[in-house]
Amino acid sequence: MTESSQGSLKVENLVQSWLTGLPVGADRPRPPAVTPLQTTFLRSTLGPAALIFTTPVLAILLWMACAHYEGSLRIMAEAGPADWWSHVPRPTGTAAAIVGGWTVLQLLLLQLLPGAELKGPVTPAGVQPVYKMNGMAAWWITHVGLMVGGLTGWLPLGRLYDHYGEVIVTLNLFALAFCGFLYWKGRTYPTSPDIVVTGNLLFDFFQGPELHPRLLGVNLKQLINCRVSMMGWSATFVAFAFAQAERHGSVSTAMLASVAVLVLYLFKFFWWEGGYFHSLDIMHDRFGYYICWGVLVWVPSVYCLVALWLVDHPIDWHPVTAIAMVALGALSIWINYDADAQRQRVRATDGKTTVWGKPPVLLQASYTPADGVKRTNLLLASGWWGVARHFHYVPELMLAAAWTIPAGITHFIPWFYWVFLFILLMDRARRDELRCAAKYGADWTAYTDRVPWRVVPGVY
Repeated sequence: MTESSQGSLKVENLVQSWLTGLPVGADRPRPPAVTPLQTTFLRSTLGPAALIFTTPVLAILLWMACAHYEGSLRIMAEAGPADWWSHVPRPTGTAAAIVGGWTVLQLLLLQLLPGAELKGPVTPAGVQPVYKMNGMAAWWITHVGLMVGGLTGWLPLGRLYDHYGEVIVTLNLFALAFCGFLYWKGRTYPTSPDIVVTGNLLFDFFQGPELHPRLLGVNLKQLINCRVSMMGWSATFVAFAFAQAERHGSVSTAMLASVAVLVLYLFKFFWWEGGYFHSLDIMHDRFGYYICWGVLVWVPSVYCLVALWLVDHPIDWHPVTAIAMVALGALSIWINYDADAQRQRVRATDGKTTVWGKPPVLLQASYTPADGVKRTNLLLASGWWGVARHFHYVPELMLAAAWTIPAGITHFIPWFYWVFLFILLMDRARRDELRCAAKYGADWTAYTDRVPWRVVPGVY
């Protein structure tokens, strides 16, 4: 081999390592074979096409409704398309600096802060992803920095509101391009054998080929889902509270209640970050448009609508009312946490624990992933998990209501997220049921006989 060809091989190995996240010289998983679609035309083509072509526009329209039409769909409809076009934001250098600076900050915190390694659930191909557990340290550094910077004035947090439309458009363009990159990467430089390509371009772009892609050694799901998006959700609510103070002279008690509930929820999220790696988003949903574009654009566009609307609609509650709403949020967070903790504790102790002061009711479910090694999981059928198979979605909806009620009931826009969340969770429960039925077979049937209700006892 000539010196030139050796150099080319080294460069190729280095590029392969960057794109796969694997060590230099490691065997690269083979490009995926085509896997036949096993779903309906609606869910494989029509649904993804509708979402891909409408949600980027909807994200911008929702911001426009709040920023230029008083959060009123009626006023926006009366204004008409010509007026809408005049308010369409453009990407700017300031927006790119905000997005890029935030992403770099969260990447550095993830990579440089110390943290124990956590091994996630084994994938269908027998791969066990690894995560770095330093979310709480990153949360404290980020939020203390935001508060100190905002209160001292050296970090103009309120200006995020002024540039938010530009940020949404910039994120939109970046996320669409990045999803295209993820599709190409999964087809040519996959990180692990957990690759699925159906040959349906729309479906594969929407779902994404890879389950746990890595880039430059970084777990992209952890960086983008948890640190860029979820941390950004909390930071945006805080920034919008500063924006209200700058524009109206103070922060209303309703805004304080909404921000307090949301920040408390996301504090719990990072305190329990390891639990998120056992969720449907991480374990089963691939990293394509549905997840990647969703967390990068849909979260700041839709999940932040309440605080966005409240900036120019200050509502002053009696302090007792505000405290009661925060207490409702805290109760919802605790129920959701306790449900997750029950299941995690049962699995960690192999059932040698108690649930609500009694030995847990357990069913053993076996499954065989692609590596051919038979494994078992314990299905908890008591505690919260004996009430309904997905009862933990109820406190999630209660929680979202707790940070949305401060916006009142006069406008639909602030409630858009709650309606979206309801539809999302009901669909997620259905998808999870289908996946579990296929995975566990008769053992899942036995579990549903033992716990007959899906989400709400006596209703659904």
